[in-house]
Amino acid sequence: MAVVKVIELLSESANGWEAAAQEAVSEASKTIDNIQSVYVSNMQVIVENDKIVNYRLNVIKHEFDC
Repeated sequence: MAVVKVIELLSESANGWEAAAQEAVSEASKTIDNIQSVYVSNMQVIVENDKIVNYRLNVIKHEFDC
């Protein structure tokens, strides 16, 4: 049997979706070892003057072994 804990993070980057996802993983890895996957529940872009300025992700699940 596996035990999985779940956390939620909001991540943002001006450099795209991949950078926003990496930011979420990097932040979580400060206190969690062995992150195996993440689930992105929501994607949003922030627009100013008709230009995308930030990519935002709501990462609701990090799976890791306990």
